[in-house]
Amino acid sequence: MASIRKQTIISSILVYAGFGIGAINTLIYTRKNFLFTPDQYALTRLFFDVGQMILCFASLGSFSVLNKFYPYYKDNLPNNQNDLFVRTLIINLAGFVLVVAGGIIFEPVIVRKFSENSKLFVDYYHWTFVFGFGLTLFSLLESYSWSTQKTILPNFLRETGLRILTSLFIALYFFHIVTFSYFIYLFSTLYLVMAIILFINMAGKKDIHLVFSVSRVTKKFGKRMVQMQVMIFGGSAIIAIGQTIDGIMIASLQGLKQTAIYTFAAYIANLVQVPQRSIQAISTGVLARAWKDKDYAEINRIYGRSSINMLILGLFIFGNVWLNIINGLKLLHIQEDYSQALLAILVIGAIRIIDAGTGVNQIIIGTSNKWTFEFYSGIVILAIRIPMAYLFIKRYGFIGSAYSELISLTLFNLIRFEFLRRTYNMQPFSIKTLYVLLLAFGAYFIVRFGMGGVGGWTGIAVRTIIFSSVMVAGTFALKLTPDAMQLYDNMKKRFAGKAS
Repeated sequence: MASIRKQTIISSILVYAGFGIGAINTLIYTRKNFLFTPDQYALTRLFFDVGQMILCFASLGSFSVLNKFYPYYKDNLPNNQNDLFVRTLIINLAGFVLVVAGGIIFEPVIVRKFSENSKLFVDYYHWTFVFGFGLTLFSLLESYSWSTQKTILPNFLRETGLRILTSLFIALYFFHIVTFSYFIYLFSTLYLVMAIILFINMAGKKDIHLVFSVSRVTKKFGKRMVQMQVMIFGGSAIIAIGQTIDGIMIASLQGLKQTAIYTFAAYIANLVQVPQRSIQAISTGVLARAWKDKDYAEINRIYGRSSINMLILGLFIFGNVWLNIINGLKLLHIQEDYSQALLAILVIGAIRIIDAGTGVNQIIIGTSNKWTFEFYSGIVILAIRIPMAYLFIKRYGFIGSAYSELISLTLFNLIRFEFLRRTYNMQPFSIKTLYVLLLAFGAYFIVRFGMGGVGGWTGIAVRTIIFSSVMVAGTFALKLTPDAMQLYDNMKKRFAGKAS
């Protein structure tokens, strides 16, 4: 757990730095009388949704297979004979060719569905494939890094490097060096640039080798890998569709302006996910190794620790966001249209907290021998999610998408929880879970009713300091997580060592 804790802290710092830069970018996108209209902002967000769909179908479920079987390659082959990376790369390239072919075939349908409400998306439709190709290559390299338990650079590139590059492209547009069209062309290459950087780093450190001969490990496990990949592909498609269908449906049914508002709400609420992403990244390789070694105690410990840690951090972050969101929108002069996002921020924030509080259940199941469960349960959830999202969006607008996600994701996490409890006698909750919830709600109401009327930047600062102080003090006083105490002890030892 010490390795997970250390890399999580470093990765979280880098990710938050990225979110800081991303916040500036989002402010530029949404500020009154500035560069971008809501339609243009929504277009950049749609690139991510469509890119995720391209990634899902181009990867053909290969990343989960890579994470699952990497320990077998590591234990049985020297690095210069490990053909797992090249095998996965070939699969991804073949998958991308199929995606492009499908995109060309179905282009008339896309034009017909989006021309009325989201014409700007139709104008730049072909460039989404450049974006998706870069995302596919980068995600392959990132997944391989996760398997080797080297997560810091890929996390930096995805969360911070991405936003630095975006800022650079925005600056080029701001200073009229490029037009909006050329800004989008540059924007489409974001992940391609980062994939090149990550590949050069990994190749230079001998973390990957371009091995084209078929290894004895591939010959031994090839059939099992293909079987798993076929099933995982279905599950990956389910997850990708579930994660991206909202923005695409809203753009088609309601238009890009409503998509922009929903995307803005999701960006704010997704701050909760920062620690979760870091923990998931490093946990993937550790859990795959633990399953291989049948170390069930370690798996259960990671399950419980991830749940309590992510719940504390999620409530800490969202509590601060929700206490200050109204003041923040006014002080930053955000366009009035985005004030409609408040309810969506609350609902999506609740979704992210529920997902964080249930721990790394998806990764535990995905790296186990029962990985097919994720596929079958995902089909059921998707069968509920898509029609529900469609009906809710048509009836309630973009907030309907948030309601449908809340229902479906809560149900999905409940199914995963019950599966792990019944199958492996694992569950992540304890009485301390209740203490965390009571602490967060207590801290919120103390600040909300005590300092809620204080305006300006002073009010934001005071509310943040008081809420954060109560949360931190309560976490240590109630000893809610061993990681907090161990981190504190390590810091004391380091300072004591420097003092001596």
